[in-house]
Amino acid sequence: MSSPTTTQSVTLTRRGLLCATSAMTALALAPWPTLALAADLDVDAFLALSEKQVGQSGLSKDIASAMLNAYTTVGKRDALAALAAGSNDADLANSIVASWYTGESPDPDAPHALDYTDILLWDAMDYSKPMGYCGGATGYWAEPPEA
Repeated sequence: MSSPTTTQSVTLTRRGLLCATSAMTALALAPWPTLALAADLDVDAFLALSEKQVGQSGLSKDIASAMLNAYTTVGKRDALAALAAGSNDADLANSIVASWYTGESPDPDAPHALDYTDILLWDAMDYSKPMGYCGGATGYWAEPPEA
């Protein structure tokens, strides 16, 4: 004997519609796409983002690596990935530029600066040099500067 087959018609109830809509909204707000972007943000991508924000090329990859690690420590890696993907986060962009110019780590708990001698501040202040660094050979200061 074969059992009779029953077919049920699918009807959408108000409750079902509300549940489906709520689920779609929750999925749209889920952070998984950002996490996928963050996984793609490596040192080279961060360096490219930094060069775009600063407006200069040839930035140090070592400093970029240390800076990316500091931003990761303070939980900004996802925001960096979003900024690299084209989002508009002026505070984060300014923070990147400030870190490159001052050498200050974006991690307030960092025990030291990211760099001192290669920060962009010294390029902007071409009349100066990092304190404690000689500007030339021994006795260079005895001669008048070149015009």
